[in-house]
Amino acid sequence: MRVAYNEQMTELADMLGVMAGLAGTAMEKATQSLLQADLALAEEVIGEHDQITDLSVACEERAFALLALQAPVAGDLRSIVSGIQIVADIDRMGALALHVAKAARRRHPNHVLPEEVNGYFAEMGRLAVALGAAAKEVLETRDPERAAKLREEDEAMDDLHKHLFTVLMDREWKHGVAAAVDVTLLGRYYERFADHAVEVGRRVIFLVTGKMPSEPEDTGEIN
Repeated sequence: MRVAYNEQMTELADMLGVMAGLAGTAMEKATQSLLQADLALAEEVIGEHDQITDLSVACEERAFALLALQAPVAGDLRSIVSGIQIVADIDRMGALALHVAKAARRRHPNHVLPEEVNGYFAEMGRLAVALGAAAKEVLETRDPERAAKLREEDEAMDDLHKHLFTVLMDREWKHGVAAAVDVTLLGRYYERFADHAVEVGRRVIFLVTGKMPSEPEDTGEIN
């Protein structure tokens, strides 16, 4: 019975790692579609999103089956509950990449972003993909020290997000309200993607140590 349980938990962890990898790839492609007004790439992200959704459902089913059939306690219960929560975080990461791709498709053949903010989003995209890869690594290694570093790496994303608002509030902004709304929403998508990657790290720390790190403050509504 114990051997079967361990095998199922390993399979669940592997599935979560695959999900995180897919979310990171989706954000990488979505960013390229955004910066290059590449409709084909945007459609690719949108078409492939079902893979993340299907894995999310499969992971939840696997976790709930373990809860129902194995009656876990203590550390085992913590692992399963953490797994269910991680599924939700990675699912949101995939959904946020999808939002970016849909924005690129909606404005095609025009570019969504004014040229002066392209650099911001190129860097935000790079950071998001790096954080997604780090979340995948943490899920595979269960290294709490590496997991804790995700929060530090997220600070660069927060700084970029704040700087975007200085551009939007500048009197020299000449791109109108629609462009300002697009930039605001897209910036938030990237920030939240990174936040969910950090949350994966927090949950891995809890899974391994039994102690949940303090939650970062966030007053935004997009999750």
